[in-house]
Amino acid sequence: MRPANQALIVIDVQNDFCPGGALAVAGGDEIISRINMLMGDFATVVLTQDWHPATHASFAANHPGAVPFSLATMPYGPQVLWPTHCVQGTLGAEFHADLKTDPAQLVIRKGFRSAIDSYSAFFENDRQTPTGLEGYLRNRGVSAVTLVGLATDYCVAYSALDAARLGFTATVLEGATRAIDLNGSLAEARDKMRAAGVALEV
Repeated sequence: MRPANQALIVIDVQNDFCPGGALAVAGGDEIISRINMLMGDFATVVLTQDWHPATHASFAANHPGAVPFSLATMPYGPQVLWPTHCVQGTLGAEFHADLKTDPAQLVIRKGFRSAIDSYSAFFENDRQTPTGLEGYLRNRGVSAVTLVGLATDYCVAYSALDAARLGFTATVLEGATRAIDLNGSLAEARDKMRAAGVALEV
């Protein structure tokens, strides 16, 4: 068991991000057994869950003429327009059946506001609207977080960068993540994480 000040943050291991899903990450289901084993090492385990209304502004389908993976400009900055995914109450939004959820003390749902996307476990994409995770971790005495899940270059990286910005010691276990790697996004995310002091481990 790791020291009590360490938490495991499991990012978005949901059906739509796994093979066969609406926004499948290649090999997304391959990391689940390792994540399940890791849960037993941490006194604090948090799961995040993408939880979008069907009307979400990040869906290409809600922008006439837009194609998935194109860029749009939102009030909070550039936004990738995604295929419709993780819609509230659908099978795609559910955690993968192989993921153990019982060890988690908290589930953070994000992306439920239709006008703003939310990659990070800590903030929505305006970098200002909090999810409440920071306060929860501080109240639990957590000062270090280990991040795993999907996808390395988006929700995992954004969460790790915010954790470091908030003063947590942040580690990403790359062997327990998988990436979308959209137009070099993985290399860019890794560079940003390293520059922010995030430890990248296997």
